[in-house]
Amino acid sequence: MTSIDIVSGSRRWTANIEDSPSARDFLVQLPLTLTLNDYAGNEKIADLPRPLSREGAPDAITPRAGDLAFYAPWGNLAVFYRDGHHSPGLIRLGRLQGDVAEFGGKEPFPVTIRQAERSE
Repeated sequence: MTSIDIVSGSRRWTANIEDSPSARDFLVQLPLTLTLNDYAGNEKIADLPRPLSREGAPDAITPRAGDLAFYAPWGNLAVFYRDGHHSPGLIRLGRLQGDVAEFGGKEPFPVTIRQAERSE
């Protein structure tokens, strides 16, 4: 399983990325610097440079707090800090570890997303 780091200032979150065509396509785009904006009071979103593969993806998922996902109709990355509703076109890419409540709040914030450094 591949891990990524999401860094904003002194804050850092780690996510485990699934082994799927969509997730692999996401990893190829790293590192990314994005500004996450609040959407619907339960997720932070940002546009990706290009759409991800939908190969083998389910038609819809019900996201849970901690899910990292791709919303195919808009081409954006979504980080869920609260549970969401069943959403057609939403593809889970992975899961954040630890407390995701820090993603909450209306203020946008910049993040850098990169593959996690491996400790040997």
